[in-house]
Amino acid sequence: MKSSKEKLKKPDWLKIKLTTEGNYTEIKDMMRTKTLHTVCEEARCPNIYECWANRTATFMILGDICTRACRFCAVKTGLPTELDLQEPQRVAEAAEQMGLRHCVVTSVARDDLADGGASIFAGTIKAIRERMPFTRVEVLIPDFMGNEESLKIVMDAKPDILNHNIETVERMSNRVRAKAKYRRSLELLRRAKEMNPKIPTKSSIMLGVGETYEEVLQAMDDLRAVDCNILTLGQYLQPTPNHMPIERYVHPDEFKSLKEEGYKRGFRHVESGPLVRSSYHAHEQTDSAAEAEGRELSNV
Repeated sequence: MKSSKEKLKKPDWLKIKLTTEGNYTEIKDMMRTKTLHTVCEEARCPNIYECWANRTATFMILGDICTRACRFCAVKTGLPTELDLQEPQRVAEAAEQMGLRHCVVTSVARDDLADGGASIFAGTIKAIRERMPFTRVEVLIPDFMGNEESLKIVMDAKPDILNHNIETVERMSNRVRAKAKYRRSLELLRRAKEMNPKIPTKSSIMLGVGETYEEVLQAMDDLRAVDCNILTLGQYLQPTPNHMPIERYVHPDEFKSLKEEGYKRGFRHVESGPLVRSSYHAHEQTDSAAEAEGRELSNV
């Protein structure tokens, strides 16, 4: 393992195209006007320029202060003071204004709330559906500290996709994440399928934090054991010098190999590449997974 003082040189395949014209500026202004947060900004996503230029964004509800301090995440941590009951309506208004066909909603972890913010997730799903009945709603939820009732609140609102990230392999989980537990995340995904088998589940793994290839394969097997349908794999990028260092840059060929391994294991869709994030091309991921499910059913 390299010294924390060493800094790896960024390879050529991680070049990011920057553009702040057109839709990017419009969406940024809209988010400020409606007092909304996006994970695109708060987590310093490398794809923000591409996604906003294409009028896609991942809304981050429940404020912008997280009660956890994961070593990979740029979102602010501390004691949240914000709980805006009108936030679901503003998210729905923004989604309608953007003309979204697939809306992704995530949040900070709110361990200070009895339900972890599950009721706000449910309210946001409902508000979007009321304004845009044909828009798919994907939620990327925290683990709610394992509270099954909180998960049920979200599942009863019937999101089109239930996303919860395991983030890394089991051996690295305690080092990378704060409070979240690898097995608890798997249990959440298992319970979600038990509550509603028709709702596809999704998870994500970031590479380059010290995991081995074999451990990633094992994590894939663990996800498939709880019938997780969609998997995303991307390169960890250190957001600030105070965050966990990058152990290695994973070559695109390895991402390609892992994508093939994911399909062998039965995932309906695998998005794998250095700049892939959980919500990257989310609409296309869901379309692909639905097509794969159709093929599976036609072969029964």
